[in-house]
Amino acid sequence: MQGSGKILIILIVFAIISLNNKPEKEDIDIRQLWVDCKLEEIISFKVFKSAILGYHSIDIFNKKNILSIIDFSEPSTKKRFFLIDLENKQLVYKCLVAHGKNSGDNYAKSFSNQRGSLKSSLGFFLTGETYMGEHGYSLRLDGLEKGINDNARAREIVIHGAEYVSEEFIKEYGRLGRSWGCPALPNEVSKEIIDKITGGSCLFIYADDIDYNKNTAILKEK
Repeated sequence: MQGSGKILIILIVFAIISLNNKPEKEDIDIRQLWVDCKLEEIISFKVFKSAILGYHSIDIFNKKNILSIIDFSEPSTKKRFFLIDLENKQLVYKCLVAHGKNSGDNYAKSFSNQRGSLKSSLGFFLTGETYMGEHGYSLRLDGLEKGINDNARAREIVIHGAEYVSEEFIKEYGRLGRSWGCPALPNEVSKEIIDKITGGSCLFIYADDIDYNKNTAILKEK
């Protein structure tokens, strides 16, 4: 083969590789939203992308244009709850959040959908109604993923405030206190957040978990 023919083949191969690696428009749009919301130094693009893809896959009437994300790949000592106003493209709240006592110590590493497990559940949830309970003003959650978190209401997995979700607790014990599976928030902001997200908003709880990645139908569809 002549030298010019070899060069042409090489150029064609590189062109094909370049086309295959070209970002999809969907990825570009999500990344732009991530930038517009000023989340670059706050939450990873990987987590945000998963949350957005799932949010748009969930077909729920009256879904609010806000998105809550909990990133359990981060330690409990780090602020890992995020409330994002998608319409106005801004981060509204960033705060500490506890995980279940049997999910792990400082890091949440084990998850469950079973009653009595005292573990957190992963995946996509829809916020329900508020009520006054054992932990005061609380918000019920409905898990949207069968076999992964759809027992949330039966398990009484709710958002509520807790004394053990504070910087003071971290200073004394080196980690947050832990719940019985609920994503517990700091007392000083729990009511404000609950009032903002109640009644049909989307919550995504993330961890880099093999079982979840294998079994989630919502993200597999995308």
